[in-house]
Amino acid sequence: MGRMTRWTIAHRRLVLIAWIVVVAGLFSVAQSVGKRTDSGFSLPHTDSGRALDLLAQRFPAQAGDTDQVVFRATTGRLTDPANHVSIDRALAAIAGLPHVTSVISPFEAGASALSASRTIGFASVSFDAPPDKIPTAAVKAVQRAADAARTPTLEVEMGGRAIEKVQSFSGFASSSVGLVAAIVVLLISFGSLLAMALPIITAVLGLGAAVATIDLVSHAVSMADFSTELALMIGLGVGIDYALFIVTRFRTTFQSNGGEAEPAIEIAMRTAGRAVVIAGLTVVISILTLLALGMPSLSGAAVASAIAVLLVLVASLTLLPALLALTGARVGAPRPRAGREETGRPGRWVRWVALVQQRRMVAVVASTFALLALALPLLGLRLGNSDAGNDRPDQTTRKAYDLLAEGFGPGFNGPVLVVVAFRTATDSAATAGIVDALRRVPDVATVAAPRFNNAHDTAAIALYPRSASQTEATEDLVKHLRADVLPQLTAPTHAAAYLGGVTPVEVDLAIVVTGKLPWLIGTIVVLSALLLLVAFRSLVVPLQAAVMNLLSIGAALGLVQAVFERGWFSWLLGVEPAPISPYIPVMLFAVVFGLSMDYEVFLVSRVREEWERTGDPSVAVREGVASTGRVVTAAAAVMIAVFGAFAASSNLIVKVFGFAMAIAIFLDAIVIRTVLLPAVLEMTGRLTWWLPKRLDAWIPRLAIEAPPTSAMEEAVR
Repeated sequence: MGRMTRWTIAHRRLVLIAWIVVVAGLFSVAQSVGKRTDSGFSLPHTDSGRALDLLAQRFPAQAGDTDQVVFRATTGRLTDPANHVSIDRALAAIAGLPHVTSVISPFEAGASALSASRTIGFASVSFDAPPDKIPTAAVKAVQRAADAARTPTLEVEMGGRAIEKVQSFSGFASSSVGLVAAIVVLLISFGSLLAMALPIITAVLGLGAAVATIDLVSHAVSMADFSTELALMIGLGVGIDYALFIVTRFRTTFQSNGGEAEPAIEIAMRTAGRAVVIAGLTVVISILTLLALGMPSLSGAAVASAIAVLLVLVASLTLLPALLALTGARVGAPRPRAGREETGRPGRWVRWVALVQQRRMVAVVASTFALLALALPLLGLRLGNSDAGNDRPDQTTRKAYDLLAEGFGPGFNGPVLVVVAFRTATDSAATAGIVDALRRVPDVATVAAPRFNNAHDTAAIALYPRSASQTEATEDLVKHLRADVLPQLTAPTHAAAYLGGVTPVEVDLAIVVTGKLPWLIGTIVVLSALLLLVAFRSLVVPLQAAVMNLLSIGAALGLVQAVFERGWFSWLLGVEPAPISPYIPVMLFAVVFGLSMDYEVFLVSRVREEWERTGDPSVAVREGVASTGRVVTAAAAVMIAVFGAFAASSNLIVKVFGFAMAIAIFLDAIVIRTVLLPAVLEMTGRLTWWLPKRLDAWIPRLAIEAPPTSAMEEAVR
């Protein structure tokens, strides 16, 4: 670390220019090759995954996306001459557009696309590719052609995955809001425009390189459409935080060593810089454990987030020292606020920690009880899918969803696709009996006529439940069809039957997540504990970190369930109650556990410093927590501001992530780091730093805080 820092200081201008050139070059290459996202569903080795694979193999001509143009007659009926002409003209225009393979009019014989009242109908528009491969311009051209049919008596809306992709949330708007909020927090913390600017510049350049790299990697790794937004959210928060800790340590040292900038930079990098490395690696390890789940879309989001964290970490270790060397005394100068120490050790922090130490048992019981109480709603968590019914009421996809539900029933928006593969083409004669039997199943509203592949040995049958796709009744129907109905119907011909569609995929996803979540939690906890064991050479530190992080994450998930599923105060976020996507708990646990370790590393490393200096565990806890109290609070405020900005997005998954991570960081910084952790460390005392001699000799040495190398550094420390 020391050699790299000295080289960076010596070549400060070269480092800054190199970063600007690299970011610009990456963006140029990324713009030229474009970005690929996968908004489809893929769950290998599951029933729904086999259904999708079978459709891709035996119905290649229908492998593209199919969206709907939904019409509603505000007066009269759709079949009235004026409305009929407007619809026909718009559909003829759509049929001639690029990437559109077919258009089925609601008036076509056998289309079954008109409601009983003839006031609502829909046209099916088929594209030549999946949503992630259809050019945005092509989808927007279809939208414009459909909008041309609007008249005072005819409402037109559009729904489908391609339309969802075009109107999908852009994380750059929320990033901008979060960035402004972070600037305000840093200005309050530093009291200096220049000191505020350094973390922002470092994070923005690191994040710029990350976004371009993610775009390039998307051509090799399947990326869910929310991957970049999630990476932006995490990268912006940790990038500013890492730079904040380093700049704060630099200013503290600069003001204590007589105003020598370069030695202060070296000490800051050997102390806070090393802590940043451990914290960043912990976040990356936690996120990359998601790869073990074997879910391509989730794996892509994990890779994108890990790239963002790694590149903002690299920026903090290389670019930030160069910027500090260029700005020097102008950043290190203390704020003109008399009676307050730049170390973040004002009297109130010392008094607060002393109070917690005196009332340690009360602090432990009260904070633990509060976190467990917040986690209680988690017992009612139901994993399920969200769909266009959770879009904003003003979005066309939501309006189309509501119109289809009104005209054709709530289950129409979530059809279940029954894919039946027969041994021979002659066996497919049994399809008619299968369709008849499916129509008699309770909770099935209707079953469409089967479609056959060219070989006539595979049938695709669309089944529409009576209930909406988000309800437990529809999930129960899927399970009933798989376990009881289809095995009996296909037994005479020994055919294979699978269920595809959004609801079957979400049912399978919930099963996969429920089965693998304990292993994921165990892996993250064990790996993080091992890293802390090596870094701090303590048995107590990894144990308390694991337990406290589990408490804060459980409380955050409990609040997510209460707000987004139960609907408590959901109006504040502009959402309607819905099941929690199976993606949320696994990704949230991995990300938040890693982020919580950031504050653990920074705070405990300072406590360890004081312990080695004084040998008094109570003094070490008081001085360590007090000296990091203000900077940890500022860092948490930055993350809360960034994540809170994403909680205001229109994308439900991003909204849930933003809300959950903001809550988790708030609880971790306020309840864990200022109450529970100092109380527990006060109770454990000298035992905190005990390690059996045999274990101490066996594990490698990885010091977070470098030992002092001169009398001047000793005085500073």
